[in-house]
Amino acid sequence: MKDIILGVNVDHVATLRNTRNTTYPDVLEVANLAIKHGADFITIHLREDRRHINDQDVFKLKNNLNAPLNLEIAATDEMLKIAELVHPQSVCLVPENRKEMTTEGGINLKEMYHIIEPMICKLHAINIQVTLFIEPEIEQINYAKKLSVRTIELHTGLYCNNMTSRSLHQIEQAAYYSYTQGIECHAGHGLNYKSAAIIAKIPYISALNIGHFLISESIIHGIGYSVQKMKKVITC
Repeated sequence: MKDIILGVNVDHVATLRNTRNTTYPDVLEVANLAIKHGADFITIHLREDRRHINDQDVFKLKNNLNAPLNLEIAATDEMLKIAELVHPQSVCLVPENRKEMTTEGGINLKEMYHIIEPMICKLHAINIQVTLFIEPEIEQINYAKKLSVRTIELHTGLYCNNMTSRSLHQIEQAAYYSYTQGIECHAGHGLNYKSAAIIAKIPYISALNIGHFLISESIIHGIGYSVQKMKKVITC
């Protein structure tokens, strides 16, 4: 079996904390427990409305985390400045809509090209790896290549919602095409044990990002057990 790495998104640890405006549960503590039990890196999304992760969380994780930090942000001047200050190992550019419950799809690189291009150049100039969260479409991968990014993350939400062979085939085709273009391919959104096991078997996908499901499982089974089980599921 190929090696595949696991990124654990801890946004919803902050969601739980923020429901009562307390200092617990501690996002850093949960993140480091996830790392201790098999997560390879930690992902957080600093949204413009700060609905879960806040600025303090971002700096605290970057300065104290026992693993690489992947920071998801919208393509805005405010978020670029924060990324430059925090200097995470990687930044993933994602679309953002204030009314959405969660990220609903990939960023449209064709529409956003002239906004994203200078942002990528600035991040690359200070040695921050940039990933683009996109739909599994050939056109989007072509734009990613034109933007000189080394990594994309395919949005798996449609597949996770309907589990059809058609949507799975679309992800398989996109992963293969990204490989032919010299672009590393990650995947994420809506994954659980069943869907993650299937996506992990797709050649050329090297990493999965999983958050809400693992945090939900951790309420019942603990973060350590949940991460260990997911790691086993995607590597066996």
